Amino acid sequence: MTDAAVLGETDTTDRPDLTQQIRDAILDAQFAPHQRLIEADLSERYGASRASVRNALMNLAGEGLVERLPNRGARVRAISVDEAIEIVEVRIGLETLCARKAAENVTAADAAQLRALRADIERAIGSGDLMAYSRLNQELDRRIRDLSRHGTATQLLERLRAQSARHQFRLAFHPGRAATSAPEHIAIIDAILAKDPDAAEAATRAHLSGIVEVLHSME
Repeated sequence: MTDAAVLGETDTTDRPDLTQQIRDAILDAQFAPHQRLIEADLSERYGASRASVRNALMNLAGEGLVERLPNRGARVRAISVDEAIEIVEVRIGLETLCARKAAENVTAADAAQLRALRADIERAIGSGDLMAYSRLNQELDRRIRDLSRHGTATQLLERLRAQSARHQFRLAFHPGRAATSAPEHIAIIDAILAKDPDAAEAATRAHLSGIVEVLHSME
């Protein structure tokens, strides 16, 4: 008989969104780096079975967001600046590929959405709303991945971005960073709208290389 059966728990498939819920909580800094993730507490917090929580933590360990501790359960994994730099260096290859594909695939309907997003980014920067700007950056990244229609690159990027999300948030509030990154994002959008794969790749590479430089300054 399984542990779940003994405890009267439901099957691990009863909460298919639980992994996402815990992932979001980690990325939103509701759980701090190195904080222990206690199954009983998570079960009560999310109204889920212990078996479902255990399964979700195993999924997140596979993504690199959580680390399993021998005889001590799990905790939020801390990502060092050096590791964050390595992640961005890997992202350069994947995101430039997605940007090229997005420029090749963009439709008139897609272009209208990108123009609206471009306007939202300009408004957020103009009003100094860095929280909104950070969210819009994430939305732009998602749009480009979707437009690329490259499933493998998208899966890898989503995992890498989850691991470095905390550093991305810090970057958004780094002094002067928004004033630099906003024109870089606009350049990426404009290249995609122009259906220019080379320009989209170059703009994406320039943007991510700038992130690497800022991360080095945080060491």
